[in-house]
Amino acid sequence: MSERKNIFVLGLDEANLPALRAVPDADEYTYHPLLTIEELQHGEVSVADLFEKAQKVLDGFDGSIDAIVGYWDFPVSTLVPMLGERYGTRSTGLESVVKCEHKYWSRLEQQKVVDEHPRFGRVDMEADDPRPPEGVRFPMWLKPALSYSSELAFGVKDQQEFREAVDAIRKGVARVGRPFEYILDRLDLPEEMAGVGGQVCLAEEALSGIQVAVEGYVHNGEVTVYGVLDSINYPDSSSFLRHQYPSALPEPVVRRLHDVSERVMRQIGMEAATFSIEYFYDPQNDAINLLEINPRHSQSHAELFEYVDGAANHHCMLSLALGKDPALPHRAGPYELAAKWYYRWFADGAARRVPTAEDIERIEREIPGVRIHVVPEEGQRLSETPQQDSYSYELAHIFTGGDSEEELRTKYDRCVAALGLAFDETTPGGRDQKNV
Repeated sequence: MSERKNIFVLGLDEANLPALRAVPDADEYTYHPLLTIEELQHGEVSVADLFEKAQKVLDGFDGSIDAIVGYWDFPVSTLVPMLGERYGTRSTGLESVVKCEHKYWSRLEQQKVVDEHPRFGRVDMEADDPRPPEGVRFPMWLKPALSYSSELAFGVKDQQEFREAVDAIRKGVARVGRPFEYILDRLDLPEEMAGVGGQVCLAEEALSGIQVAVEGYVHNGEVTVYGVLDSINYPDSSSFLRHQYPSALPEPVVRRLHDVSERVMRQIGMEAATFSIEYFYDPQNDAINLLEINPRHSQSHAELFEYVDGAANHHCMLSLALGKDPALPHRAGPYELAAKWYYRWFADGAARRVPTAEDIERIEREIPGVRIHVVPEEGQRLSETPQQDSYSYELAHIFTGGDSEEELRTKYDRCVAALGLAFDETTPGGRDQKNV
């Protein structure tokens, strides 16, 4: 038997371990954690310090370093190519990652090859009375050039809300923007990016319709899309209720999504890497609009591909890093459909009752085809849980597999009831329970 491959995973977490251990050829892999989620994502990160810490771990390792991978956003996404260059492991180039993650640069690249994007522009945050960019109309979204999980992203419908959002972004943009500038300094930037930097604010016209995610990879210069998923929001909210795979969109729309994704990723210039692109499809005028490009696959979707296709999308990331065929099996899983549900609360409060690991294992045994990850810890205030969007708090991620949408929903409802999460200072059964 050949030697096991040593795979270093930046931000390796308990929630992803079951899916990583279930990929094809997993018995040939040994996973090593490289930096913790806390080190990578909490507070203002220093990429230089993280790079140095990671090097100490890798330099002290007595064995072959066969792959360095990660499935999180910045700074993980940028550390993968930086460490790849240092240790000779396979990854895409740093510039292609930054062309995805810097929302303004990404828009400049997209508009060179496709029309399927909203009107956009930079906001002058230094102005005494900041105004929307020319040609960008309300309602719109304001967001920093780089952010985590919709942090500091604000939907605004008039000048008053615009000013308030700019003020909030001004105060918070440095947390991620400043370390991002360390990365930009390592690149030979084109003229159109001269002086832009990482602490900038982008305004984009609001998109409407059905939200869709496209997952794929680039291998030997060829772009492959292996999955299209629907993202369904809570009623009257911009917060996700669930991701559902495969998409229920008509085949011609799915083909167009493939085509736009392929053109954009060729322009970005990725290689030996996975990607995930978010879109809106408006059925009323049959319009596709690209929302954002992530230079990594979505670990959020790992169980969905496992339930439907028979292997988690981690398989593509690992195979590309090891120079193997990254093709995902197709519809070889036990279920026709799968969903990742976001059980949310729309008010703050302290977690008074949180199920134990044993409780969760029991629920997973009793309800086949479900996996549960609870976010808050006992006693923790929801507003103190990291990486929440601007409008709600995630309580649990619930994965369900089934042969109909009704089965997915029934399993989710059973899980929510069985979890029995309770909070001080909030009224259970509030807005987050409506029409779910």
